[in-house]
Amino acid sequence: MYADDKVAQDLGMEITGIAPGRAVLRMTLTPVMVNGHGIAHGGYLFLLADSAFAYACNTHGAVTVAASADVVFVAPARAGDVLEATAVERTRYGRSGVYDVTVRRVPDGDVIAEFRGGSRSRKESVLDEAAEPPR
Repeated sequence: MYADDKVAQDLGMEITGIAPGRAVLRMTLTPVMVNGHGIAHGGYLFLLADSAFAYACNTHGAVTVAASADVVFVAPARAGDVLEATAVERTRYGRSGVYDVTVRRVPDGDVIAEFRGGSRSRKESVLDEAAEPPR
């Protein structure tokens, strides 16, 4: 999935952890990612959290996409900050799921944003192997 994820690659996102229902991504904020107030543009924070969400919900084998998402911006981040988004599966039901993502600044661990995403699985497989059947 990462090989085809040009957005994550172009923004320098790095997958630092992956497990069933979980993913951790890191990204360094560049000067073009800040707004007129000198703080991280919310769209980039959302994008990092959404990407961690995408990797976490696709760990079960079936192609899974976002059905909903919500973000709360907690604290500012600035150019040069390294951010880490940790996505955790809360529940899966049928072809749907709920995932929480916390975006923290590294190394101090300050929470920058909280994100909740709802997922929907499709019949296609992420890998060449057969997709896990929906529950």
